[in-house]
Order: sequence, then structure tokens, then C-alpha cells
Amino acid sequence: MPGLRGHTGSREPTLGPRAAPVRGLYFLPGPLKKLLLVLLLSLTPAWASVPTAVAPSEPPGAPECPEACACSAGGQANCSALALLSVPVGLSRRMHTLLLDHNRLCTLPPSAFEGACALHLLDLSENGLRSMHARAFWGLGALQLLDLSANQLETLEPGTFTPLRALRSLSLARNRLAQLEPAALGALPGLRALSLQDNALSALEPRLLARLPALDALSLSGNPWACGCALRPLCVWLRLHPRASEAEPLLCVSPGRLTLTPLTAFSDDAFRHCAKSLSVRDLVVIYALGPVSFLASLATCLVLGSVITACRARRRRHHHLAARRPPRPPDPAGPACCSSEPESEVAPPAKA
Repeated sequence: MPGLRGHTGSREPTLGPRAAPVRGLYFLPGPLKKLLLVLLLSLTPAWASVPTAVAPSEPPGAPECPEACACSAGGQANCSALALLSVPVGLSRRMHTLLLDHNRLCTLPPSAFEGACALHLLDLSENGLRSMHARAFWGLGALQLLDLSANQLETLEPGTFTPLRALRSLSLARNRLAQLEPAALGALPGLRALSLQDNALSALEPRLLARLPALDALSLSGNPWACGCALRPLCVWLRLHPRASEAEPLLCVSPGRLTLTPLTAFSDDAFRHCAKSLSVRDLVVIYALGPVSFLASLATCLVLGSVITACRARRRRHHHLAARRPPRPPDPAGPACCSSEPESEVAPPAKA
């Protein structure tokens, strides 16, 4: 191989001697001149192909490859089924695809994929993941496809997927999610496909689907849907997007009288008995007037208590003064003046 490099390096000086015969062609007869030109042109691919022959000996143009992984020149790092316990270090900025499926990653720390800022596809399926830090995916602003299927996730931290503004496909299938908060997904304006099948979801939060305006593919089968008032937002969304869900119908698991009823069979009249959710304006009014009303009620109670206490104290003082006042002396003329018996009723004295 060193000899090949020396031959290619001496290619430039040979252009000078090769040019002399070319200039001498002008003095040859016409047919012979054409024959020599054809021969020279036919030799051109031979010496022009020398650089391509030595290309494999040059340092590979593939991105830096983590240890034990297999990398390709197209920017793919294959780290599948290597029994890895953590994300490998040494991720390159030129890496576009990272396959980490079928490993043993139980958790993802903050900035777990530091350095792979140009990553487009990340496969973390079949790892037994139990938890992910809220900042695990920081720095992956270019990520478009994320596969977290077949893990053991039960909850998601708020803001987990917020940095993934370019995300188009997200799979959370075959996990243990019983509740999915809107704050966990955040606002993903470009998300088009979301898979939530085979989890423990009984309903979806009203704001979850409202923050995914581009969503047109939603997989929800294999969840124990409880057909109550909490399922109203999902039923409305399914009616508005008839082609978004899978071909298999979504059926109710509870309550008993609605078991095996398709979710799309519920109209708005079926939720008429449900309490209407408060709007943002109503919530603002409640939160604004609540403390004021509480303070006003507290002040009123204090004033009324003070008035009642003052009245009772005054009444007790009045009774105390009345008890200490000396009794009035009897009036001597009282019996004569106040006698109630008339004089005519007094019996006259007996005569002798």
C-alpha cells in the first residue's frame, strides 16, 4: 500500500513528459494521428482509476464508532443485542442512526446521547427500560423517529419529549403506562404517528391530543378502555379522524353494560350527562376570585364575631350591675293606698 501511495504521488510530475508526444502529433499524418489519439484516450480510464483503487487505504470517512458497535459510512451505528447496561460513549455528530435495541438499559440519565446532535433515528426497543430522566433526550433536536416499545415504562416525567421538536414518529407500545400526562409529551407540532397499543391506559387526558395538531396515525389497541365521561375527548377525536386509528376497532372493557362497545359508537348525546369541562376563562376567574372571596368571608366572620362578643359582654355587665344595686325601701303609704279591697265590702259592726 505504501507503494501505491508513492505511485499516485508521482502522477503529477509525469504529466510534463506525457505532454511532449502530444505536441508532436501535429507533425504526423492525419490517419496515424487519429489512431494515436484513440489509443491515448483509451488509456485515460486506466490511470484515472488509480485514486479510486487506493481509496480503501485512506482513513475511512465513516463517523466515529462507539466501542463494540458496528458503524457504516452512511452514519449508522449498530449496537443491537450487545447486553449493554448504558448508552455507549463516543457518539459522533455525524451519526444519523443509532440502534440500541435488545440491550439491558434500565434507565436513561440526563443528556444520555450527548454528542449525537444530528441523530435522526433512535431505536431503544426491548431494553427493559423502567425510567428516563426528564432531560434524557436533550440535544436531540434533529431526531425524527424514536422507538421505545417493549419496555417497562410506567410513568413519564413532564417535559421528557419537549426537546424533540422535529419528532415525527413515536412508539410507546408494549409498556406499562396507566396514565399519560400531556406535559410528558409536550407540544410536538410535527408528530404524525403515535403508538400507545398494549399498555394499561383506560382514558386519555383531554389536552393530550389537542397538542398534537399534525397527528394522523394513532395506535390504541390492547388497552383496557373504560367508557365513561373521561373518554369523551378520545371518542370525539376518533370521529373527527376516522382514518387515523388502526383497522381493528377499539372496544370498551368496562363498565359491564358497555363491554365490547366500539369507541366510535358513542355520539355527543351519550356524554350529555357528563359535567361540562371548564374553559380557560372560567379557570382564570375561579383562581382570581377564589382568594378574594375567601378573604372577604374571613373578614365578615371576624366582624360578626366581634359584634356578637361585644353584645354578650355588654349584657353580662348590665346584669352584674343590676345584681349589685341595693333594694329600694318599702313605701309606708303603700298598703293604704294600694289596698285593692273596696270599703263597701267591709262588714259593718254588729248592733247591740
